[in-house]
Amino acid sequence: MDREMFWLTYALVFLGCLGLPRADAAVVEHTFSVGNLTIDRLGQRQVITAVNGQFPGPMVEARDGDAVVVHVVNYSPYNITIHWHGVLQRLSGWADGPSMVSQCPIRPGGATYTYRFNVTGQEGTLWWHAHVSFLRATVYGALLVRPGPDRPRYPFPTPYGEATLLLGEWWNASVVDVERQAMLTGGPPNNSVALTINGMPSGYELAVRHGKTYLLRLVNAALSYQLFFKVAGHAFTVVAADACYTDPYDTDIVVLAPGQTVDALMHANASPGRYYMAAQVFQSVANATYTTTTTTTGLLRYEHGAAKAGGMSMIMMPSMPAFKDSATAQDFYGSLTGLLRDGKPTVPLHVDTRMLVTYGLGIAPCMPTQTLCNRTRGSVAASMNNVSFQLPKAMSLLEARMRGNVDGVYTRDFPDRPPVMFDFTNGSLSTNRSVMLTSKGTRVKRLRFNTTVQVVLQNTAILGSENHPLHLHGFNFYVLAQGAGNFNARTAVRSYNLVNPQQRNTVAVPAGGWAVIRFTADNPGVWVMHCHLDAHLPFGLAMAFEVDDGPTPDTVLPPPPPDYPEC
Repeated sequence: MDREMFWLTYALVFLGCLGLPRADAAVVEHTFSVGNLTIDRLGQRQVITAVNGQFPGPMVEARDGDAVVVHVVNYSPYNITIHWHGVLQRLSGWADGPSMVSQCPIRPGGATYTYRFNVTGQEGTLWWHAHVSFLRATVYGALLVRPGPDRPRYPFPTPYGEATLLLGEWWNASVVDVERQAMLTGGPPNNSVALTINGMPSGYELAVRHGKTYLLRLVNAALSYQLFFKVAGHAFTVVAADACYTDPYDTDIVVLAPGQTVDALMHANASPGRYYMAAQVFQSVANATYTTTTTTTGLLRYEHGAAKAGGMSMIMMPSMPAFKDSATAQDFYGSLTGLLRDGKPTVPLHVDTRMLVTYGLGIAPCMPTQTLCNRTRGSVAASMNNVSFQLPKAMSLLEARMRGNVDGVYTRDFPDRPPVMFDFTNGSLSTNRSVMLTSKGTRVKRLRFNTTVQVVLQNTAILGSENHPLHLHGFNFYVLAQGAGNFNARTAVRSYNLVNPQQRNTVAVPAGGWAVIRFTADNPGVWVMHCHLDAHLPFGLAMAFEVDDGPTPDTVLPPPPPDYPEC
């Protein structure tokens, strides 16, 4: 049976399974034209890949329950896919976006693909970005989901205004070339040269009125850095993280790992004038060096009273933590709790599948294509349970699952535990090559539909200890606990929050520590979990869950759309 006939037959069989949005839902439709854009930054002209000639790209706004339709046309010289970061993609896994996981890439030369999905049961700040190569350095934008008509109000006082701040990085180079050079050498990529707020290393300005409250929608779109964020003279009340409502949390600092979002109310109650906002690198790696300007600033300006202060040469700068202030970062990450709302699910107490997943950096032999790699030292690799994840070449994981023929594409034997138990956070093991060496493979963990999964994520220190942000596609998960050192089940269970844990789609696991997450596998498909430090994904710091279809038509993954890209 040829490919077109296969898809047609599959679609006819499962046509009745296609879910429809509610009757009063809107259809939010966009066209994303991806192509080259020449812009000036830091006194240098640079050609970047961008959407609709904008950097950052266009904002997508919807309400809970709406259908989103985005037509992507690729005029860039590179393969492209778009990932809708944090969208649960209930029965719409074909629209998730990671290259060779849910789809083959959209080819250059005007090829197209339309992403169709519903945003149901979600409210808050999400975002979208490229999921091929390092292209997400410039191909990204905000995705805001507002409350629907069934529950039109926020669970916090309605703000007077709001602002979306996308925090990113800038290279005075082609990011594709940066990644290619890293691959050839088998080492880490060159650092960026600046941090940005809404695409600008400096110059962003936000006007506010005294006495009003503003909702700041913060997104860490950086490839390499966790970030501290502060506004001089002002405090915040965090009300959501990763589009999941939190109990109100008062703080003067917000910490975001790459991929994470935070919604924070800011009270404009300082003396009218001008104040700097700042985003600064939080670096958990010991002895790290920078070519990056480690802080970027924007300006908060009061509309009335700022003119009076206009002649002042001094603008207040926030007092920032030290770059390596892990205590401040972990205090923020660990202090958030989930907001309990009527009708919303709570953390499942029964667990069907338990996994201990160790992860971090290691060493692998240089590949023949790595022509600049030191073959004595080897190439930097990354792994989860000692498996360095390799993307397939000929067919996406999701297409292989749908066809029922995974042979040669992936295997269903991702281990529930590491092959060797050792002192995971002992940095002296960096000289033990038996621990450092990893195996390569495309191995997934198969899950029965609607089972509850608990994963202990254990950071390792084989090639240095680092806080890794791990992002799970297709699900939000509960963060039950986090801690330092090696996970100990007997003592850690006492710290589990089984009442109101925070929900996330991306968790920053402490350097030299661990986190425990729990989720229900109720979304059929293939869902990748990977480090959102982008250099670590091509190194292999990823794995995937294959979730079986459920027993009823409305729990079966429908067929892909007719324009599903071919490899």
